[in-house]
Amino acid sequence: MKKLYSRSSIYLLLTVLIMALLPIAGTAQSSKSKKPVIGISSTMGDGTETSVPLTYINAVIRAGGVPVVIPVTDDSEILSTILDRIDAVIMTGGEDIDPLKWYGEQPIPQLGEIAPDRDAFDIALIRLTVERGLPLLGICRGEQLLNVAFGGTLYQDLPSQFKGYSVSHRQKAPGKYGTHSIYIEKNSLLHNMILLDSIAVNSFHHQAVKDVAPGFRVTAVSKDGVVEAIEKIGSTRVYGVQFHPEIFTANGIDTFIGIFKNLVQEASK
Repeated sequence: MKKLYSRSSIYLLLTVLIMALLPIAGTAQSSKSKKPVIGISSTMGDGTETSVPLTYINAVIRAGGVPVVIPVTDDSEILSTILDRIDAVIMTGGEDIDPLKWYGEQPIPQLGEIAPDRDAFDIALIRLTVERGLPLLGICRGEQLLNVAFGGTLYQDLPSQFKGYSVSHRQKAPGKYGTHSIYIEKNSLLHNMILLDSIAVNSFHHQAVKDVAPGFRVTAVSKDGVVEAIEKIGSTRVYGVQFHPEIFTANGIDTFIGIFKNLVQEASK
């Protein structure tokens, strides 16, 4: 029998169908009890699957939201339909970002694996989310993408490019353990969300924000000066962190749950 649809096409159709049913399901609830739907960007592996670590899913649930996985697609109509059905977006971690395509730098030998199709989708998702005024949280790669999407640049490899690099940003301890300190700006979203001037975070990256995008500001750094958090100036709903708060939150550690609660609260407005 002739194969009419690929696995990825079937998955996308099912996702859109689920999204279409969300408002119907919501009508059975009172507006007071309805929980906001939080879309979570996904990885695509070798192009035959879509996946999201359960830590993101469980962090959203613990913060009071309803998690939905957003599959990678190059269909702008599908992306627009998905955004019609959700209330906020989380951009997840993953591969390095293509420097030549997205911020005009030649790749250095230390650049890791890139995912061009995912880059293009994630950038489109970020820009459309912010354009629509939806809350957005970027985590690790997601924070870096948020910066690049609006004109910022990255260090392609901290150990070889960042002057003064002196803190390990690729820990060998389990993710639920903080291994280096960050220092948080007062009067910032991150400070308001966790109510601390400094805190130990986990760290699993070798790229980081270099030049901050116009309209954004740095709100936390590590001891060696690496950017650990950014936020959109004048907004309470667009922000990113370099560390992985979802791992702590999913493991029942509430130090960073405010990062997710803020997203859910903003999505409820």
